[in-house]
Amino acid sequence: MTTLGYAILGLLSREDLSGYDLTRRMAGRVGYFWSAKHSQIYPELARLEDGGYVTHSLVEQRERPDKKVYKITAEGLNALKEWVIQVPVPRPTRDELTLKTYSVWLADKEEAARLYREEELRHEEQLAHYEELRAWMESEHGQELRSPDSPWFASYASLRRGIGYEKEYAEWCRWVADSLEGRELSEEQEESETNGG
Repeated sequence: MTTLGYAILGLLSREDLSGYDLTRRMAGRVGYFWSAKHSQIYPELARLEDGGYVTHSLVEQRERPDKKVYKITAEGLNALKEWVIQVPVPRPTRDELTLKTYSVWLADKEEAARLYREEELRHEEQLAHYEELRAWMESEHGQELRSPDSPWFASYASLRRGIGYEKEYAEWCRWVADSLEGRELSEEQEESETNGG
C-alpha cells in the first residue's frame, strides 16, 4: 500500500467521508505534513477498495449525482495500526531553498535577501495559522489533547511538529537575510535568537 493510502485510512479511521471530503481534509487537516492532489485520491480509493481496506455506500442527493461515502474496514484499520508503528522509509530530502542557499554566495545580495525575506514571511504566516489552530484545539479539546488514545492527541502532536518546523524555517530565513544584508550578529545574539531569547 502507498503512503497516500495510509493517509486516507488515517482520515477514514476518524469518520466516513466522500472522495470530495477526503480531498478537503487532505488539504486542511493533514496538509501541513502530507499532500495529495484530487486526481490522486480517487484512484487510491479504488485500490483501497479492491484490497478490502475500505468499502463505500451510495448516498442519494437531490439535483446532483449520488455520492460515494467511504468507510474503513476492520482489515483497513488493522493495516493502519500495523503501519503506524513501522519505521518510516528513509526518503531523500529535497528542499529547493536550501539548495539555492548552497550557491547563494554567487547571487546579488540584495535580491537574494529579498527572496529570504519573502520566504520568512511565508513561513511566519503559516506559523500564525498553526498557532491559531493550536489555540482553538486547546480551548475546544483541552483534556483530549493529553490522552494518547484520542484522535485529538494525534492531531495535536502532528500540529506541534508543523509549528516547530515553520518556526525554525522562518528563523533560518531571517538569519540568512540578515547575513546577506550585512547585519552580522555577535555570537551571543545568535545564540540568544537560536534559543528563542
